[in-house]
Amino acid sequence: MQTTVKRAVTLVGTGLHSGRPVRLTIRPAEAGGLRFRRIDVQDRDNLIQARYDLVTDTTLCTALTNAAGVSISTVEHIMAALAGLGVHNAVIEVDGPEVPIMDGSAQRFVAAIMRAGLRRLPAPVEAIRIIAPVLDERDGVVTMLSPSERFTVSFEIEFADAAIGRQSRGLDMAGGTFVRELADCRTFCRRADVEAMQARGLALGGSLDNAIVVDGSAVLNPGGFRRADECVRHKMLDAVGDLALAGAPILGAYRGVRAGHGATNRLLRRLMATEGAWERVTIDATAACALPGLGGGFVDLRRAG
Repeated sequence: MQTTVKRAVTLVGTGLHSGRPVRLTIRPAEAGGLRFRRIDVQDRDNLIQARYDLVTDTTLCTALTNAAGVSISTVEHIMAALAGLGVHNAVIEVDGPEVPIMDGSAQRFVAAIMRAGLRRLPAPVEAIRIIAPVLDERDGVVTMLSPSERFTVSFEIEFADAAIGRQSRGLDMAGGTFVRELADCRTFCRRADVEAMQARGLALGGSLDNAIVVDGSAVLNPGGFRRADECVRHKMLDAVGDLALAGAPILGAYRGVRAGHGATNRLLRRLMATEGAWERVTIDATAACALPGLGGGFVDLRRAG
């Protein structure tokens, strides 16, 4: 059955690009999907559905905009947390234009949702089952969805900086895999990129507290990486969040090569426009075991924030 959170839970953090404080509350909701509400906007429709076709910007993050022109950005980490825990319905209230970056990973969102607990709703889970491969390839960036009876994610990255280099990882995302393997993995960037972004008025809230910063072979964060391949794992985390904008869990295999938010959104748009590539199916108890979910609980969360 579909789920929502048992009770409202609130987090306070910083907007990555504005540098301003942001208050976010995840509230229970009946069946209807995941939605964002800009509570600082009162003069027009402030509800934004978490859907791939409302993505309007993928520069450094994923941003959604509704028909009234109200936007919310940096949605990928909280979307990944909700999808990774098998939360199908919620209203995420935010008092500004971007979701707080927290520590640059999804772990604090995951911890908050786990503290709130989940409640089952009297509505069956539907999934998008991939029945034919769909490929998007552009300038060496590859994304693909292929048929599979499970939701799997694989990713490859390659950076000139020796601290990152070439990394690859693949995971079956069933059960508590997201919590165990991806939730604590932080966003990353190069030192030169940080300086360039801040010169353009972006990433004003960025710091070593909410991102990994590398410079050649050096990791500037005092504690270094949380995992040796934290960077590719974070790319997988982003992909889980961006794929959640399909509007239902995916039964299929996702592959990304040097991909980002824009490439994954293009793939979803291509998938939905390709007749015969997918079908919507109702999930029974057996099939539910192939989808992300709560798994082992807090014991799986390496660093609950």
